[in-house]
Amino acid sequence: MTVLPDLPDLKAKHRAMWALGDYPSVATDVIAELGEALVSATEITARDTVLDIAAGSGNASLPAARTGARVIASDLTPELLEAGRREAAAQQLELTWQVADAEDLPFADGEFDAAISCVGIMFAPFHERAADELVRVVRPRGRIGLIAWTPEGFIGEMFAVMKPFAPPPPAGATPPPRWGDEAHVRELLGDRVHDVRVSRHQLVVDAFATPEGYRDFFKERYGPTIAVYTAIAGDPARVAELDEALAELGRRHHRPDATMQWEYLLVTARRT
Repeated sequence: MTVLPDLPDLKAKHRAMWALGDYPSVATDVIAELGEALVSATEITARDTVLDIAAGSGNASLPAARTGARVIASDLTPELLEAGRREAAAQQLELTWQVADAEDLPFADGEFDAAISCVGIMFAPFHERAADELVRVVRPRGRIGLIAWTPEGFIGEMFAVMKPFAPPPPAGATPPPRWGDEAHVRELLGDRVHDVRVSRHQLVVDAFATPEGYRDFFKERYGPTIAVYTAIAGDPARVAELDEALAELGRRHHRPDATMQWEYLLVTARRT
């Protein structure tokens, strides 16, 4: 098991970051189809007990529950779970919402038929620890399904653009988009899984009429982006520099039909 550094306030900082803005609107207005794609690829059925790790407001938990599966949506941030709980009630879906750290899950070994995570577990800073927990809670021959943004794709590039403006990460942390690198994921899971299937896909995003529109949306609603802007708020020149850098990223990816393509990695596997 990976030994974590002594950073007692790290989890509180991550919890607070994801409570900033309005991540549930990102999940529902921009990336909603990812959850459906993950549930389908992982072949979730009504016979399954499913854990969604770093579930946020339920992007994958809700479609998993619609299959009739018994679903626990777990996340570090209570505010996101509460948003998911309200949406589940509106859709008349039954599932459990539980505060839990992806790097220290409060579940038994082999408790679940399937564990999934949709652009969620990738943000746990210590990848080896999160991968250990992911595999541990799945029964032998149970299924794992993951979606992560690739380093080369739009969101991976966005994090690279923000990095020079952000506070340094904690010692030993790995950048989130590494979960979107096939070699890295295979190394994390190792010989504890088999029947590994990996594919790259493009999410077509049509939510932003202009390149600047995505930037302004993320500045207002996406916790990691808000946190970076907060860190440089006292330096107007740096804020303007980041504004332009993100707008330029948008201009490079914004297509004539006002769509963008955001690349992600889809991974499914079975526990050995």
